[in-house]
Amino acid sequence: MKHIDFYFDAISPYAYLAFEKLPEVLAGHSYSVTYKPILFASLLQHFGQLGPAEIAPKRAWTYRQVVWQAQHHGVPFQLPATHPFNPLGLLRLAVACDPNGTPNRHVTEAILRHVWLGGADAADPARLAALTEQLAPARSPDSPEVKAQLRANGEEALARGLFGVPTFAVDDKLFWGFDALTMLRDCFDATPWFAEHWDSAAAIPKGQTRKAAG
Repeated sequence: MKHIDFYFDAISPYAYLAFEKLPEVLAGHSYSVTYKPILFASLLQHFGQLGPAEIAPKRAWTYRQVVWQAQHHGVPFQLPATHPFNPLGLLRLAVACDPNGTPNRHVTEAILRHVWLGGADAADPARLAALTEQLAPARSPDSPEVKAQLRANGEEALARGLFGVPTFAVDDKLFWGFDALTMLRDCFDATPWFAEHWDSAAAIPKGQTRKAAG
């Protein structure tokens, strides 16, 4: 049986779509999943990148594409009232619901659907308080221990080579994004492509490095 570490941030619509479709894509396979909340912004900061919502044309495309993706794949979906938003409260709540900082599927589902269903303000304090009461975490989301576990999840993600969310880590392989689900399925099916091309496709020499402006 294979194991998946599912790294996610509730701010990502693609993480929500991937979460909803994963059971269907891997139907027929035996596997387990550990859900690992991480702060996407920390990955962006580490690599010196802007997020998709920070680049105006990319922001518009992202929202159009994700609404289309949801309809195309039959996943109920509504954009939140505003986006991006500060996801820290939701991520800390997810961590607080498990002693190891890795929430179960029920908790992960509740947090992702809190954002991506209904079209409400995902970071609204009253809604966050209601969700916290519903999930009844054993620890305070604002405790130093919970904050440290969320940071540790992010540090682990960087150490494994993550650069975005959602990412599915299986053995030594990383699959990034909602559109990588079919590739993940092929990995579970042990298709020959992985033995023939996984390493070689990434070994192409770098031809040029872009110089920083200035």
